[in-house]
Amino acid sequence: MNQHIDDDIPPFDDAASEREWLAQESAMRCERLHLDSAGDDARSRRYRLLARALCEPLRDGLPADFATRVAARVVAARVTTLSFEFVLMTVLAIALVIAAAAVTAMYGSEWLPSFSAILPAPQAPASRWLLALAGCLGASWLLGQWQRHGHG
Repeated sequence: MNQHIDDDIPPFDDAASEREWLAQESAMRCERLHLDSAGDDARSRRYRLLARALCEPLRDGLPADFATRVAARVVAARVTTLSFEFVLMTVLAIALVIAAAAVTAMYGSEWLPSFSAILPAPQAPASRWLLALAGCLGASWLLGQWQRHGHG
């Protein structure tokens, strides 16, 4: 097969891929040069038909409401996905709460006293700071809720 000097043939792992690529390139070149397709085999005729179809502009433009229809399909698919994900997340959260309650009921008497030993005494200075932190966090959360419902 004659090849032009400026043809850039990529490296192939196997000979079959290279033959297929060469057949496609040959069909595209013949179609571009408007050569006669009488002597072409079936594969070359298919590739020439494909090359011809790719060179032609689309016959019909998109409908006027194309973007609206695509957006509606995306929203419908998203709602279905979100509802499934929400149900799955809820089921998993309930299972986690039940498992945590079961573990606490079975083994809580062994490890809960360790937490009470870690916590500071009620009259210690650290307990005041923990109480102030909890108050700040609670006030921030309440302010966020108020803003969301007031301005939402």
